[in-house]
Formats: sequence, C-alpha cells, structure tokens
Amino acid sequence: MSEPRRGFLRDNSLSLVFGALFLIVLVGQSVAGLADFNAGQVRDGLEPVSYLAYITSATFAVDVMENWQSEYLQFFLYIFATVWLVQRGSSESKKPGEEGPETDKEQRVGRYAEEDSPAWARDGGWRTVVFSRSLGLLMAVLFLLTWGASAIAGWAAFNGEQINSLQDPVSLLGYLGQGDFWNRSLQNWQSELLAVGSMAVFSVYLRQRGSPESKPVGAPHATTGQTP
Repeated sequence: MSEPRRGFLRDNSLSLVFGALFLIVLVGQSVAGLADFNAGQVRDGLEPVSYLAYITSATFAVDVMENWQSEYLQFFLYIFATVWLVQRGSSESKKPGEEGPETDKEQRVGRYAEEDSPAWARDGGWRTVVFSRSLGLLMAVLFLLTWGASAIAGWAAFNGEQINSLQDPVSLLGYLGQGDFWNRSLQNWQSELLAVGSMAVFSVYLRQRGSPESKPVGAPHATTGQTP
C-alpha cells in the first residue's frame, strides 16, 4: 500500500522550522550585539555605529563565526567518533561489538545496493569511498572554513581594539598565537564537547517519548542504540 501524499511543508518541517529559528535568533543577536557595541562606543567617547555598519563589521563576524565553527567541530568529531567508540545503554551509540565501518552488505553498497540506493553507493570505486564518508568530510571542511573565517574576523577585531588603544596591530600569524584567539576557540569547543558527552550519557537513563534521539520509554537502561 502506497504512503499517503504529504505536502512539502510537512515533509520538511524539521529543517524549515530550525532554519526559521536560526534566522530569527541571528537577527536577534545582531540587534542585541549592536546595542551592546554602541554602549561600549558611548562609554569610550566614540560615535555609535549604524546597524548596517555593525553587521558588516569584524566584531559581529567573529561572534557569529566562533559559534558556527564549534558546532561543525562537534558534528565532525561525533560522526567519526561514533564509528569506533560506543556508550553502552545510549541511544546515541551503536551496540557494543558493532564498532567499525561495517560490511558492504550491512551498509548496502556496491553489489549489495538496492534499487533506490544513491548512484554513488552502487558505483563502487572512489565514488563509493567518498560518498561513504561524505557527511563527516563535509563537517570537517565546514569546520575548517568557519574556523578560518573566525580567525580572520577575530584578527580584524583584535587589531581594531589595538588601534583604538594606540597600540600596534599584529599580523595574522601573530594573532594566531594570541590568547584572544585561543580563548575564543576553546571556550566554544569545551561547551560543545560537554553537550555531546552529556547527551550520550543522559540518553542511557532518561527518555523523550516520540523522539528518535531517545530509546522507547519502556526500553531497559542497558539497551544500546535505538530500538523499534
């Protein structure tokens, strides 16, 4: 029996809702950030800046990028770590004993691919190798790009503060050795690693009915991975 037809909005509601929330929060951050920035400008005896000047400034860019890069680092590490590492009883983990990339049959690639499998899963060779790791690789690339953007924006913001304080600006390489750069990076990384580790452990003992991120409410604590 064929599935009932559903509309685009219902079939994509998760990504659409989170996309909308992202834009709302980003705009909210820009408004709050502008108010905070201009308060500092007035306190220092400088002229306030316009909204357009603020959202195109290094100050706003570094605030956004330093959060984006930590999120992509979280997903990159978690995607690759969960190939080989397990947490007994967690819905976020494979079952103990199932560590590793699994067989072609289990992953339905090459001659084990199904009729509706993606083309690159059926082709074999380098295409299947790349496609088999494409999600983690994309997260790694996005992390490096956003970390690079965070470094450049942070460098520009740092030098702006140096000039305002009548101090010499530093080179990009010099900025990468500054505590400001590593403080911005590490304070975000530690929070993401804490959140991921906490989720892996909490999902052993706690439940959320109806969520694919949780085991069924009545599943034993020792049950690892999602169960039907």
